[in-house]
Amino acid sequence: MITRIAAESDIEEILDLQSSNLYSNLSSTELADGFVTTPITVQQIKTILAQEGLFVVEQNNKVVGYAFTGSWGYFSQWDIFPYMLSRLTQIQFHGQTITADNSFQYGPVCIAKSLRGTIAFPQLFATMRSNLAKKYPIGITFINQINQRSLKAHQKLNLKIIDEFEFDRNKYYTLAFLTKVE
Repeated sequence: MITRIAAESDIEEILDLQSSNLYSNLSSTELADGFVTTPITVQQIKTILAQEGLFVVEQNNKVVGYAFTGSWGYFSQWDIFPYMLSRLTQIQFHGQTITADNSFQYGPVCIAKSLRGTIAFPQLFATMRSNLAKKYPIGITFINQINQRSLKAHQKLNLKIIDEFEFDRNKYYTLAFLTKVE
């Protein structure tokens, strides 16, 4: 199993993984195993690839996980992100006020069902974190409060809940982490 920055040749497999884990494509029973809420298009993937903001887990020459990252500018195309950022600028994390300049948005993230609970997610997270540490001291993500599997997986990696909010009739946790491991 390897983790790396994604390439254009990964797009089809990323879209397949996204489709099989997208909230709107899952039954209520399947949702308990985790899900992604934000569908990403081919063009959005190509844009983030150019910014080296997409990371994948590969096993047996197949993409089995991904993590999107990017600036608040990139993510502002979705209404939830400007709203989140407006709340974050009121929050201190490890002595720093969170801003669009010192933080980035992390997510969506998805790991194939067969690899959840394995080293795949921690390894993907570590690769993403070390790459983004060159540019940002703080990483931010949000998790739908009904996605307890994702929350627990992120808390195992020591991400901290720094805010809770409601948007479009859904309740979310905002989590933060330092990119440089202490």
